[in-house]
Amino acid sequence: MQRLAVRRFGRVNWRGLAALYQRGVQRYLTQWVESLIGPLASALLFLVIFVLARGEGDADIWPGIDTPSFVGAGLVMVAASYTAFETLAMNLLYEKIEGVIKDLLAAPLSALEILVAWLAAALTNGLITAAAVMLVMQPFVDWSFAQPLKLLVFAVLGLLLFALVGLLAGLWARTWDHYALAETLFILPLTFLSGVFYLGRDLPAFGQDLLAGNPIFYAYDGFRSGLLGRADSDPLVGAAYLLGLLALLAALAWSLLARGWRLKD
Repeated sequence: MQRLAVRRFGRVNWRGLAALYQRGVQRYLTQWVESLIGPLASALLFLVIFVLARGEGDADIWPGIDTPSFVGAGLVMVAASYTAFETLAMNLLYEKIEGVIKDLLAAPLSALEILVAWLAAALTNGLITAAAVMLVMQPFVDWSFAQPLKLLVFAVLGLLLFALVGLLAGLWARTWDHYALAETLFILPLTFLSGVFYLGRDLPAFGQDLLAGNPIFYAYDGFRSGLLGRADSDPLVGAAYLLGLLALLAALAWSLLARGWRLKD
């Protein structure tokens, strides 16, 4: 008879971390109709609406940068950001309601390992969505991919920001009404007040102040500048702001996961 031995882990449970990460990505890929088709259709619809509303005779937003290219760059990040948010907020709430989260809490995974696996899955899913939206938009835009490294850096920073917000929202929410409240009162206003469809200079002074305090603006503007080579803000200021905020949110999420806040109810 084969004897069962206790499995030993090192300082990090890499096997468990990888399995949890794979589970998050596989769920996204399995539900590809909702995960990809929805964001693709929404992005193209918004692009058509805003291009038609602006009119063909209007001047370029920046010299040499037309409306579809400017708006399309922002819409890529909008679609990817929602994917990162939903990956954690929606799935975590579902597992809480169904009681599946208790299986995860019983697994030999630390709060930090769970956090890293969840964030990595949300980041991967968001990048897949971004790549898909960029691909379908290619016939309608003129992106130079001027600074690929900046594009990737701000994409990662922006998606991690939405993933952490999604994680916190998923921890806080007890019902689908709570989820809808977080999305309506936080995600939607900050997204549409982030300069996706306009430049900061086009706003009144009060609007420019609001834009300067919105971290999503720096993520979207940095990503767009990587595509177009023009920025509406200082990328160093934006990166520093985002890194500081990410550190605070990650520390908060780690602390709440370690306590099992609203997970053990």
